[in-house]
This record gives sequence, structure tokens and C-alpha cells, in this order.
Amino acid sequence: MRRLLATVSWQEFRHHPWRSATAVLAVALGVALALAVQLINASALAEFRDAVSAVNGQPDIELRARQGLLDDALFERVAAHPGVAAASPVLELPASLATARGERLPARLIGVDALSVGRVAPALMPLTGGDDGRRLDLFAPDAVFLNASARQAVGAAATVGLRLGAAEHPLRVAGQVNAPGAPVLVMDIAAAQALAGRIGALSRIDLRLAPGTPAERVLDELQLPPGTLAQRPEQAGERISNLSRAYRVNLTVLALVALFTGAFLVFSVLSLSVARRQGPLALLGVLGLSARERLRLVLAESALLGLLGGAIGVALGSAVAALALRQLGGDLGGGYFTGVSPALRWSPWAALLYGALGVAAAVAGGWWPARAAQTLAPAQALKGLGTDAPTARRHTLALGLLLLAGLAALAPPVAGLPLGAYVSVGLLLIGGIAALPLGVSALLDRLAPHTARHLLPLLAVERARRLRETAAVATSGVVASLALSVALTVMVASFRDSVTHWLDTVLPAPLYLRGSVGAGDALHLPPAFVDAVSAVPGVARADPLRALPLQFDPARPPVTLVVRPLRGDPLPLPLVGQTVAVAAPDVPVYASEAMADLYGARLGQPLPALAQALAAPEARRARYVVAGVWRDYARQHGSLAIDADTFARLSGERLVSDLALHLAPGADPRAVREAIDALARRQGLQDTIEFASAEQIRAASLRIFDRSFAVTVWLQAVAIGIGLFGVAASFSAQVLVRRKEFGLLAHLGLTRRQILGVVAAEGLAWTALGALAGTALGLLVSLVLVHVVNPQSFHWTMDLVLPWARLGALALAVVLAGTFTAWLAGRAAASRDAVQAVRQDW
Repeated sequence: MRRLLATVSWQEFRHHPWRSATAVLAVALGVALALAVQLINASALAEFRDAVSAVNGQPDIELRARQGLLDDALFERVAAHPGVAAASPVLELPASLATARGERLPARLIGVDALSVGRVAPALMPLTGGDDGRRLDLFAPDAVFLNASARQAVGAAATVGLRLGAAEHPLRVAGQVNAPGAPVLVMDIAAAQALAGRIGALSRIDLRLAPGTPAERVLDELQLPPGTLAQRPEQAGERISNLSRAYRVNLTVLALVALFTGAFLVFSVLSLSVARRQGPLALLGVLGLSARERLRLVLAESALLGLLGGAIGVALGSAVAALALRQLGGDLGGGYFTGVSPALRWSPWAALLYGALGVAAAVAGGWWPARAAQTLAPAQALKGLGTDAPTARRHTLALGLLLLAGLAALAPPVAGLPLGAYVSVGLLLIGGIAALPLGVSALLDRLAPHTARHLLPLLAVERARRLRETAAVATSGVVASLALSVALTVMVASFRDSVTHWLDTVLPAPLYLRGSVGAGDALHLPPAFVDAVSAVPGVARADPLRALPLQFDPARPPVTLVVRPLRGDPLPLPLVGQTVAVAAPDVPVYASEAMADLYGARLGQPLPALAQALAAPEARRARYVVAGVWRDYARQHGSLAIDADTFARLSGERLVSDLALHLAPGADPRAVREAIDALARRQGLQDTIEFASAEQIRAASLRIFDRSFAVTVWLQAVAIGIGLFGVAASFSAQVLVRRKEFGLLAHLGLTRRQILGVVAAEGLAWTALGALAGTALGLLVSLVLVHVVNPQSFHWTMDLVLPWARLGALALAVVLAGTFTAWLAGRAAASRDAVQAVRQDW
């Protein structure tokens, strides 16, 4: 019997390979997309962790400043503690490197103490190549040691041009270091401090404790100065993982959309297969094949499709991941892994997991056709009467799933991830599709009176009305794919519109000037240059801007303190809700939405963590109060905005990294730019500044946005294609079962054209219902995505935007395509000879 069943399945696959191949391809595509996203992100994250681990070494404790740099006087006190076996000072600075092709490449200059770094971070130990006569190069003020990436960039050059801030420094290549990752140059720490003008400054102090010495006791006895942060080395890896975790998880969930819709294609293919094989299945039933064995037969076929699709998907996903890593690096559009080109780190467990998901999706898709094969009445099927009409179902379960979906959407995030929202989306899709018969019945009952005097529409509507379960099954693929497409369309449109308005608010000036080298707090424009720019003809006002990283939590990425003028009404911030007045001597600050979620910043409440993170004594004594909450789409891990004059008064710093240039009425932006370029040349800064107009920044930001969401376009196309193929397969299965019905209509006098009109009208009615249901369900899913998933994942809100024209065009295209598909499916049945179609009834 098993051999007979295998023969039946093989003959079906052999005679209709394209249908089976399409289902396999749908499953393979879903598995490939999900696995590729997982492998790319895992490889990039592992590369980052390895590089950080090699550069930072494996100390027991790292000492860092919450803001800025440490005073190296702390190093002497720490190194003398009896519980510290080794202490290694490190100064790390952003720089740029002149490549062999004359380009500028971002790099890091790391100053180390060659006498101690080898005990804590061996990868940063300078190597002179075994030449004892060059050992003094370890302490030479002009000698640098390059890692593999830096050496590849400069070639065989004996000297390199390193730019720190506005100054260019020719340095001698004295050897190498084994640090992996992005370009790194290592030199003596005293030489690096002198080169950068940071005498007495350290980025961190790495401590290796004496065996058996508790870290807590050492820290208590050291009595570290305020603003010093002690952390474990593994927390650097945690910060990197937390930086991109929400992006990685959301991208993986979106990739699984293709797998979800692939299950519907398996459903459609097997539905058609069961409809075509009613005779053979009925004969097997008469010969002794039980209903349960027929169920197992179809489920085995669906599992086989899933197994083939999973295997192909694993191979395809691995190849796509390897190609993407080689061509595009580890950046999937989120900007978290820019500049990293890691090798593929293939995981058999990930491959097994996503392959198993492919099998599970296929089996889930084959469950309904398997049930149809199980409930097949052999005697009726052998007479060509088809199966019994589906029985009406209670809709309590469907309505209950929709209610549970609403409750799940209210759940708080778990470990920073919107797991409840993901469950809500899944329950909405399943519950909405399960409730289709109820919606079909309600709509067709209202439509039936309008078709009572028109024969062909009457036949189409009444059949769909009496067999609403069948109509719901036929349109379920359209509903699922259209709902997902509508939800993604609304989410992307809402996000893009919100980002556009946000850019209009945070870019009030027409022209911006910034340093072209370095990052963060390490590079600033000279005060004399800033004053001179403010006096350039045509410049009405030059607002200073600065982004200062502050380490609030060692396990999280730094919080950014945005220092800019905050005056006028309205403020140059995209505020959310109302503001509160802050009375002196309290200092008003404006917290981003992420600060409220991650650090508990509340409107009108003090924020003591900010005072603890600042270095200046007066700034630490101040009391900071949240005067407002604002949207910051550029920094999902928290930011604070403070007035530039207030911060300068508290900290004594007037460092500027960017200038927002407000032009006088009638001023020519090109003439202003040329005047500033001339000023920069006179001060030797011509190669260290760059200009950008507000339009250029806005266009570049939106290009990055579109690249980040490019994958959703492919997912929408896959979902719609699978849904339309599901309609084609469903109608093909229906017309095969209804051949005698069409023959009877032909005997009653209907022409072939009229029969095709009935089928096309049914297709129009069914796909129109599917389009309405899919659009409504998609709008519900989009509410969860916009108002729950995004705030819980990225800690920002957005305004809901409904692009009705785009949604209407999408629904209309689905209706037209579904109607045409139904018409094509009916041609074969309507073209058969009417006598041959009903001869068994005589």
C-alpha cells in the first residue's frame, strides 16, 4: 500500500511539475530570505565582536569616562593598587588615512604603552619584525604600526599621511599589529597624546586583577572620581548587539512574511491536486484506503514540498548571504555595520531551524487540502459528483482570535522586543482569514437583492453566497498577501512622511558646514574660524552644533547630548506633546522618546543621570529637568538636547563640530560658500570642512531610508504574486469539480461566452471581497506596526499616513488580475462538450 501511495504522489508531481515547482520555489524563497538575513547579521555582528575583543583585549575591568576622556593621573593611582596585577593605558582617536590611491580612509589611531599592553590586549602589541635594532621604534614619536586593513590601504609605502582634526602628520611605518577589523594605527601613547594635543588624556584604562582579588573590593578601595565608569569587557559586545538587535529582529520577521505566504501557495497547489485526483483517491478509498490514510498522504506530499523548498532555500540563502557580505559588506541598510566586510559564518543550527520552518509552513498549508481528501465521499466522487459542500462553521474561534490580537497588542515589550505585537499580527492574520466566511456572507446577503433580475450576476452571487466557505477558501491567499502588502505600504509611507517632517524641523538653516574628518567629540572647528564664518557677508547667523556622547549605562550604547541653540518659538526640535516651564536655577533639557523608554525620563521630572555623566564640576552640580520630549529618528538609543549657551556656561566648553548657517535675505548661497572656502584656505582648513545644503541632507537621508526599506518592496511583490497564484489554483480546482455544472448550464441554453461570464463574475465578486477584506485587515495590522512595533523596537513614534491612492491602485490591480485569472481558469471547463460533461448522469 505504501508503494502504491508513493506511486500516486509521484505521478501527480510528474504530470504537473510546474505547480509543484512553484510551491517549492515559494517555500524556498521564504527560507532563503529569512536565512540570508540571519547569516548576514550574525556574521557582521561576530566580526564586530571579534574586532572589539581583539582591540580591547580581555581585561578584568575597563575604566572609562562617562563624558570625554580620563585624566592620566588616575592611571598612576590605579596601577599602584596592590590588587591590580597589570594596568594598560589607552588613547583612541578617530582619524583619516591617505591611501595609495590618494583617497581618505577613516581609521583609528590608538596610543598604547608597549611595556604593558601585551599583558592585556596582545593584538595591540606593536611588532617590529624581529629586528632588535628597531625596538626603540616602540617609543618613537613618529613611528606607527599598522594592522592588515591599514597596510592594505597604504600599500608598501614607508610613510603614511595621518590627519587628526585639521592637522596632517607624516608618520613612519615601523611595523605591524595583529588587530583585525577596520584600519587601525598604533603608536606610543605619549606620542599620540602630543600628536593630538591631548597631553594627559586617556580613553580608557584596562585592568588585570591579581588572582583571587574581587573586583568590587578593588573598586571600593580605589574610590574612583565622579564621572568614571567601571565596566566588564563583555559589555562592549553587549552594546554592539543591543545597537542593532531591534533592526535585526524586525528584518527577520519581515523576511518570514514570504514564508507565511508560501504556505498559502502550498495550500492552493494541493487543493488543485486533490480536486484533480478525486477519482483516483475515491478508487483508493473503495480499495481500502482509510480516510486517515488519505489525510496522511496529502500531508506527506506537503511535507515533501516543504523539505525540497527548505533544502533549496538553505542553499540559496547561504549563497545570497555570501554574495551580499562580499559585495555590500555587513550593512543591510540599517547603517549599523557600515565599513565592515566580514566573511560568511555559516551556522548549521540556523540552517536547520529555517529549513524546519519551511517544512512546517508547507505542512500548515497542506492541512486544509488534506482534510478535504479525508472527508472525500468515495461513492459520490466515483460518480463524478465531487465532494460535499463545506459545512458552515462557528465563527466564535475567529472572533476570539481577533479579540486576543487586540489584547496582545497592548502587551509591553519583552527584553526590548515587541513580542506581543508580533503575536498580535499573527493572530490578526489567522483570525481575519478564519472570519472570512462571516464577512462574505454579510456582504453577499446585501448584494443579492441587486442581482435578482440579472441572470448571470444572479448565478455568480448566489453560488458564492450558498458556498461562502468555498469562496472564503479561494480568497484566503489574496486576503493574506494583500493584508501584508497594505500593512507594509502604510507603515513605510507613515515612517517616510514622519521622517520628512522631522527633517524639515531639525534642518531650519539652508546651509550647513561641518568637519570632514573624525567623529563625535574628537574633532571640532577652531574658535577663530567659527567667529570668522559668523562675520562672512551674507551670513545672518551661524548656530553652533555639537553631538556629545555620554555613557549612561555600560551595557547600552552611549546617549547623545545634542548641544545647539534652543531659542525662539517654536523651538528647532520636533516636540511631542506639551512642554513645561523650568524655573531657575534648574536647567531645562529636552529628552528624546528613547530616553523616556530606556531611562525613564518624564516630562517635568529631574534627570540626575545627566549630571552624573558630565565631567565639569559645575555641570555635575546642576539640576536638570525634562522640559519636553522630542522625536529623534537619528538616535534610537537615546538623546538629550540642551541650549548651547547654557551648556557652555556650565561646562566651560564652547567646542563646535557643525555650523548651521542662516543667510541674510537675498544672499547668494554659492557666494557665501565661496567666501567661507576662501576663509578656510587662509587658515589651512580647506581639506577639513565640507558643506551640505538642507536639501542635500534631506535627499541623502531619504535615500538611506529607502535603502533600509528596499527589502519590503520585494516582500510585497512576493506576497502579491503568491496570492494571485493562489487565486488561479483555487479557481482551477473549482472549475475542475464543476465541469458537470457547466455542462448542465450549456444544456439549459447558456452559451460558452455566458458561462465564461459567470466564472469571471464569480472571480470579480470573490477577489473584490478578498480585496476589501485584505485592505481592512491590512489597515488593522498597520496600526499594530505603526503604533506598537516601531515604538517598542526603536523607541520612536510616527504619525499614521494612509496613502489611499496607492492602496486603491493595489486593491484594483488585485481585483483585475483575479478576475482575469478566474476567466482563464474557466475557459477549459467551458470549452468541453456539454454532452460529454453530463453523460454519466444519464
